Amino acid sequence: MLAETICSAVSAAGLGIAAITAYRKRFLTATRILAYSLVPVGLVMTGVVQWVSDIAFKPSVWIGFGLLAAAWLLFMTTRAVERRSGSTRKERKAARAAGSRAAVAPAASSPSPSPASAAGATAPQRQGRPEKGQGAAPGDDFSDIEAILKKHGI
Repeated sequence: MLAETICSAVSAAGLGIAAITAYRKRFLTATRILAYSLVPVGLVMTGVVQWVSDIAFKPSVWIGFGLLAAAWLLFMTTRAVERRSGSTRKERKAARAAGSRAAVAPAASSPSPSPASAAGATAPQRQGRPEKGQGAAPGDDFSDIEAILKKHGI
């Protein structure tokens, strides 16, 4: 009831302003103001104001909006995490299965030798590297890092 009264007062004020503007020979602006002033009365007559006031003053409606916002937030968070990982669930599952078949030792700095070259050697040997405690040269400290970078083409 109060909302309808306020809308009627706003429309009446708009009509008065439109009349003053038309009196000053600014008909285009007066017509635009008249159109804006008729909107609140139209909303009251169609029942939109009653519907909005029913929504605004019921706590259950606001709880429903809160639940919808929480659902939307969860949905968008899962999409962002999925995009950040760069793959879908099926792709990650296939990559995990392929990775377990072609596993490489964690300390390996280069791929395993081919079967033909591995036939003569039973274990990889370190050539030219002194054992720990034998006074390694300063350049040998970063040889593992250099091998990893070369492996990745950096």
